[in-house]
Amino acid sequence: MSATTPHFIVAIPARYGSTRLPAKPLRAIGGIPMVVRVAQRALMAGASQVVVAVDDQRIADALQGQGVDVCMTRSDHASGSDRLAECAAHYGWGADAIVVNLQGDEPFAPPAGIREVARALAEDDAPMATLATPITDAYELFDPNVVKLVRAANGRALYFSRSPLPWARDAFATSKDALPAGLPFLRHIGIYAYRAGFLQTYTSLPRTPLEQAESLEQLRVLEHGYPIAARLTPEPFPPGIDTEDDVHRAEAWLNQRPL
Repeated sequence: MSATTPHFIVAIPARYGSTRLPAKPLRAIGGIPMVVRVAQRALMAGASQVVVAVDDQRIADALQGQGVDVCMTRSDHASGSDRLAECAAHYGWGADAIVVNLQGDEPFAPPAGIREVARALAEDDAPMATLATPITDAYELFDPNVVKLVRAANGRALYFSRSPLPWARDAFATSKDALPAGLPFLRHIGIYAYRAGFLQTYTSLPRTPLEQAESLEQLRVLEHGYPIAARLTPEPFPPGIDTEDDVHRAEAWLNQRPL
């Protein structure tokens, strides 16, 4: 590990059940189960420990021999963060340990991005960090499925929304077909780093009105007054996999850029 990259743990929540893509962690992408590809990315990033938090023995079996730890967790967790909080308690991670939450449907997450979110947390006294990337297309800005964020001058997140942020009042009064120059339009990338002690706090926080309105869990953190450090990713994150169409797109992406 270099002097500029802290020691960090990668924890991957992998739930067997999925309404949109049954048995999602075990779906083969280029002949390799998706959860295995995600674990390989975490290892490539240089994590000091990689833990896959599973709720089904079939996922655990697929990870045998991959050089990662498998933590069997309850099947009734409401979110991946709750699953990771159970992991943190199981392993007894220190309160200041940096835990990167890498989603189990991100088989092509760039190792540099995984390291960057860990570094963002290590260099800030916020309890949580995440990543973003510039938006260059107006369609993306106005798409409610794309989560936007705005940052303060110190690099911390001010707000996340499915609505366009920031709203360029004068420019958009004329046209919404192009983005005005000079404004920091950012798309949120759903990778997080937490201090292990904050994982327990986070999962105990009551749900909040803005979180429920936007259907964005990270707003719970901001609404309860905790800061989130937000940095730009050094490399693009290919889209995650949620549907059958996403699987086909991933296969096509692999054919163009074998890994």
